[in-house]
Amino acid sequence: MKAKHQRLVLVVIALLALIGAGLLAAWALRNQASYYYFPSQIVVENPPADRLVRLGGMVQEGSIETLADGVTVAFVVGDGEATVPVRFSGILPDLFVEGSGVVADGRYQPDGTFLAENMLAKHDENYVPREFQDMDEHQARDVIAETVEGS
Repeated sequence: MKAKHQRLVLVVIALLALIGAGLLAAWALRNQASYYYFPSQIVVENPPADRLVRLGGMVQEGSIETLADGVTVAFVVGDGEATVPVRFSGILPDLFVEGSGVVADGRYQPDGTFLAENMLAKHDENYVPREFQDMDEHQARDVIAETVEGS
């Protein structure tokens, strides 16, 4: 076989290997993908209960309720068009409050409840750490400078 044909065969084999690796990776990750839904989308599409999805929206005012076991929290997430009741057992993020943004990983149940396994609370662009809330900008910069110099 000529050298030119050998190179052509190697290129074809390499391309087939790359395509095979890509297909194998896609097949392996097909169930690992986490789909992101807003409340108005999840109500309409009703994803299967065995699929892990993300629900994002705003925690409705007055909806946070700690259940009798003391660990489970029930609340409602909305997007202005629809609302979804959510239940979460575990430690809530510090930024989780009524009216804040939240992203919950979990499974949408046939009864319309979202069972969250993991919670992420989002803050707005005006976020200030608790330690700096009562300080003006000059005082906060002084504290930061002292912290950096002390390290």
